[in-house]
Amino acid sequence: MSESKIDTRLWSSKARNLSPYVPGEQPQHDNLCKLNTNENPFPPSPKVGEAIAKVLTQQAQELRLYPAPESNDLRAALAQAYDLDVSQVFVGNGSDEVLALIFASFFLKERPLLSPDIGYSFYPVYAQTFGVHLVKIPLEDDFSIDPDAYRQPCSGIIIANPNAPTGLLLSLADIRKLASEHSNAVIVIDEAYIDFAQIESGNPEAQVSAVSLINECDNVIVTQTFSKSRSLAGLRVGMAFGSASLIEALTRMKNSFNSYPLDKLAQAGATASVLDVDYFEQTRQQVIDLRTSLTEELTALGYKVLPSHANFIFARPKDGNASAVASTLRDQGIIVRHFDKPRISEYLRITVGTEAQNQRLIEALTAWHTETSISAE
Repeated sequence: MSESKIDTRLWSSKARNLSPYVPGEQPQHDNLCKLNTNENPFPPSPKVGEAIAKVLTQQAQELRLYPAPESNDLRAALAQAYDLDVSQVFVGNGSDEVLALIFASFFLKERPLLSPDIGYSFYPVYAQTFGVHLVKIPLEDDFSIDPDAYRQPCSGIIIANPNAPTGLLLSLADIRKLASEHSNAVIVIDEAYIDFAQIESGNPEAQVSAVSLINECDNVIVTQTFSKSRSLAGLRVGMAFGSASLIEALTRMKNSFNSYPLDKLAQAGATASVLDVDYFEQTRQQVIDLRTSLTEELTALGYKVLPSHANFIFARPKDGNASAVASTLRDQGIIVRHFDKPRISEYLRITVGTEAQNQRLIEALTAWHTETSISAE
């Protein structure tokens, strides 16, 4: 049934006026090359399946019981992995739920929330849903974030880092500066892609994740996800790291909404993923290496590619005809993401795939650009 035929007379005004987030397309296509939603091209750790299978076999009778409401084993594993106290760790049903709880916990105030004008497109949806006044701060011409542009009263700042869809990284020094200048505001650093970030050779900062700042800055909260670097988008597990005070606020909000956000299978699988450090490091590095190769090949085709620290790249075709390129690729079963929005309409966001997927993409682009070049002569 089309939306125009839906009877909305029983809806609340809130539901009627919402503009929901539109998730990345999940098309059905024979021989699909899916490079549009930033899923990891590699499977999760084999230990994830083993842990879930154990629950379904040896511990199947426990499925009649509610799961641990605070996901104790998973939080303990994360605390150990990040050298934190368990009181500084929160988990939820995907980082999207964690972010929603953050909006409800910290931003329902008179002062506005600040965020880049180009960033994760769920932020404006959360703001509308919870009635948060969101002020968008323009990125620089090179799509970088200028911390000085955020010097205004606010209830908080939320930034995806690396940013989406640009893939650019904000330094720890700049995050520390934001936290210091806004000591009475909550600074949210959304690190969905941080595990693919690399510091430059000789950089004195040994860390890229803002998790390293939370003991220093009690107003910084960092969100991450199992969907990207741990290949568990289908399991729906997200987390937040912050001071015990911030985590307690999230826990109170969670338990006023959904006390059991993670089922037993998700908790077991996610915990096994955290514990398999070797597999995580191996696949993470493979994605980074594939990103480097894909960047070089696209650059050779004349694309302008931003320096990505994520598992995707943001690239502009030489002629800026991103929409036409995306359409042509789609006809061949290769799906990439095109945003028909101001400032970024000439760019494509392309997920880093397997070597075979990346090669298929490059071959299709090479053939198309050769054909269009000949036609133009």
